[in-house]
Amino acid sequence: MILKQRLDQRQVQKLILAPALQQAIKLLPLTNLELQEVIDAELSENPLLELEDEAPERMPEADAEPGGTDAAPEGETPAAPADPDAGPGESTENGEDAEFESYFQEYFDDGFRSLPQEVKEVPSLENTLPSNVSLWDHLSWQSNLTFFDPVDRDIAERIIGNINEDGYLISPPEELAAAVGVPVERVDAVRAKVRMFDPVGVGSLDLKECLLSQMDNLQIRDDTARAIICDHQALLEKSDYAQLARVLGVPMSAVRYHIEIIQRLDPCPGRKYHEERTSYVVPDIVVTIEEGELKVALNDEGLPRLRINTYYRILLSKALKENPETYRFLKDKMKKALWFLRSLDQRDQTIYKVARSVAERQREFLEKGMEFLRPLTLMEIAQEVGVHESTVGRVVANKYILTPRGTFSLKYFFHKSLAGGTGEEISSLRVKERIRRLVESEDRTHPLSDMEIEEILARENFLIARRTVAKYRKQLSILPSHIRKRKFIMEGKE
Repeated sequence: MILKQRLDQRQVQKLILAPALQQAIKLLPLTNLELQEVIDAELSENPLLELEDEAPERMPEADAEPGGTDAAPEGETPAAPADPDAGPGESTENGEDAEFESYFQEYFDDGFRSLPQEVKEVPSLENTLPSNVSLWDHLSWQSNLTFFDPVDRDIAERIIGNINEDGYLISPPEELAAAVGVPVERVDAVRAKVRMFDPVGVGSLDLKECLLSQMDNLQIRDDTARAIICDHQALLEKSDYAQLARVLGVPMSAVRYHIEIIQRLDPCPGRKYHEERTSYVVPDIVVTIEEGELKVALNDEGLPRLRINTYYRILLSKALKENPETYRFLKDKMKKALWFLRSLDQRDQTIYKVARSVAERQREFLEKGMEFLRPLTLMEIAQEVGVHESTVGRVVANKYILTPRGTFSLKYFFHKSLAGGTGEEISSLRVKERIRRLVESEDRTHPLSDMEIEEILARENFLIARRTVAKYRKQLSILPSHIRKRKFIMEGKE
């Protein structure tokens, strides 16, 4: 094989994304909070951008030309003069300037914004509630009051630092002992004291150790319950109480008594320090129905409104004659500012079109409820709006919509369809809701099996297979029928 170098010419066709297009694409999936950070960064980098609520800077009268350009009507952008450095082959500069100016004029066309911005008062610091103490801070506080030896305190802090949100130790004691340079027995001795901290059971390696620690703390001397925890967790997880009674050699009533003791224990002792954490969602889109008319609006509350700084626009026209280098710098910033404003406007219009298309297709759901939710795909919305499917995917990412039925993620309305008995398409969410209602209203002494649910749905024109019923039941966190029946029997309500 001979290796040699050569020159050849090849013609290829490829798609290249311009920087302005890349910027517009990056803005689409951003939430309002993320978009605000991008706007703040752009404001700090580009002097030609300013907030609309800021007073426009005016040039000193001595610098203003007769018939000054700052007397231009509000909302109009003075045309940028020609570049003196432009040669015969650069006559397209004026056309580019005119194109940017037309984009700038389109920026002010915001007719679809129907939500006025309101200036809300910021609550005082006295009315702000302090954050809750975390599990690790709570354990560290107890550790400082318990361990006075520096080595034991170091071991305790390492144990606490490796406890997960459920309260379990995720690092083996051997690893912690090697890190501190002490025997494993000393780590186990410290860990035994940590397990008695509040909440009791934190720092355990598994469920058995956690439950036994709580029984020791409560001084529960129930050998049968301990045997169930130590040796028969598999039967306990499957709720196979009949087999558990046979293995233990005790009647069902005795098994029920011991199970009630175990149920009072906490399998995740650290979880209670995370229950009150609430994730607040600010909807990006608001949908209302007023007098039978569907109205869609973007929620721009908190987002700054931008405009081109008047002072720099005037300075741009003056720099043409005085300082060509300054003119080129300002012209570049002007182009970036106009492209940024154009990208923001295009983002709002795209989100509005997608949201309105989704709301119109799901109007029956908004008016009547879950039974009328229609299946929907990204491709359908993309074809209706006239954009690519990936663009719709970026729009629905991290976006929430406020409707008369509540606040939903925009992705909530995109799901696959199932075939109905008469050939129509049925939403999978609608089928899941029907399965949930069937289980809630079932006879608990004879719970519905997956086969029986399939037959009921078939009579209601929901043609789905039994394995699909089982998949949806698992997604709804509904136990199988035999386990639901065992749990009901153990409750003593048969």
